[in-house]
Amino acid sequence: MITRRISQHISPQTPLRLREYVLLIAALFSMVAFSIDSILPALPEIGAQLVPDNINKAQLLISAFVIGAGLGQLIFGPLSDSMGRRFSLSMGMLLYMVAAFAAFWAQSLEAILFWRFVQGLGAAGPRTCGMAMTRDLYEGRQMARVNSMAFGFFVFVPAVAPMIGQWIVLGFGWRQMFTAYILLAAAILTWFLVRQPETLPNERRRPLSLRPTLAAFKVVLQTRVTLIYMAIITLAFGQLMAFISSAQQIFVDVLGAGTNFPYYFALVTVFSAFSGFLNAQLVMRLGMRRLALAGFATQTVLASLTLLAWWWLAPQGAFALWLFCGWATTLFFLNGLSFGNLNALAIQPLGHVAGTASAVIGAVPTVAAIAIAAPIGLAFNNTPFPLLIGVTTCSALAWALMQLDRGNMS
Repeated sequence: MITRRISQHISPQTPLRLREYVLLIAALFSMVAFSIDSILPALPEIGAQLVPDNINKAQLLISAFVIGAGLGQLIFGPLSDSMGRRFSLSMGMLLYMVAAFAAFWAQSLEAILFWRFVQGLGAAGPRTCGMAMTRDLYEGRQMARVNSMAFGFFVFVPAVAPMIGQWIVLGFGWRQMFTAYILLAAAILTWFLVRQPETLPNERRRPLSLRPTLAAFKVVLQTRVTLIYMAIITLAFGQLMAFISSAQQIFVDVLGAGTNFPYYFALVTVFSAFSGFLNAQLVMRLGMRRLALAGFATQTVLASLTLLAWWWLAPQGAFALWLFCGWATTLFFLNGLSFGNLNALAIQPLGHVAGTASAVIGAVPTVAAIAIAAPIGLAFNNTPFPLLIGVTTCSALAWALMQLDRGNMS
């Protein structure tokens, strides 16, 4: 295999310093977010060219990628536990680039949808292997600290991705988005291969066969604390996806932001970046569970107060715009205090099957969160009420579920 030869030939031995490792992990995690958010400005043009009778079908390019990214984690988790992190991640990045190249030349929406699905499968490689590598190297609060710092850098991606996508589409045409994906993946893969050593030694690898793989899945699904935190991650991710699904309609149709919507969205997400860095400092003193509990409790209160304020005051104009922006910033900010901690808590007892565990922990909440986000988005009624009610409910349920893990003081 080409990727295995390259991975073996370029095999650094010196571990990365923490700062560079965090930046690398953030870059690997960003592949999914950038691939989703950057193509948004291209959807109207793609729809007009390929399905002029039903332009809305172009939105399926997002769903196809997300489904592929979710299912792909179930492939790359066991693969990385058997073949190692470097080989598996390289395979995922190569598949991502091949799919992007094929999508560039595809002449029908159906063909692009297929290759976007395959591209999502490939993008699952860096996400799953990146999480498994962090579990190989760190444990407990230190692992949560690394995840939080990576989130702090990662959150800039959804802030700037639509702007980058719009610049590429306007300057070079929508097909060049796939060229950008290839160049980005090639750059990150080169950085990874040159700088990051293998983190899974041969003696800890598991055979790549059906029985050991099913046994590893069984271990994950029989670990009570992991199931609890997977449910909590589903609620947290579901409310965030509900916001992303509803944001453009609320900003444009309700708040009158018009073409300035991407800038308000960027403002909200950029401010939330600081939560990851703050969590990295606080988690060592306060613990993962305590911070996540505080985040969900605070968001339950803030979403409830915003909901009451909207119902009681019926805000209009600039006041309504900035009230919503202020609350949306807290949603992203408090998620930054939760996601790194929740993933670390979920995978903490599963170091011996970290690749498979990271795959299940990533895939199941991703798919399940769609069942939460879709009804909230479809309930849009030219007000932010469905979103605010949905976030209040999700945060309250997440806080309640965390009570089931009272014995964990991590």
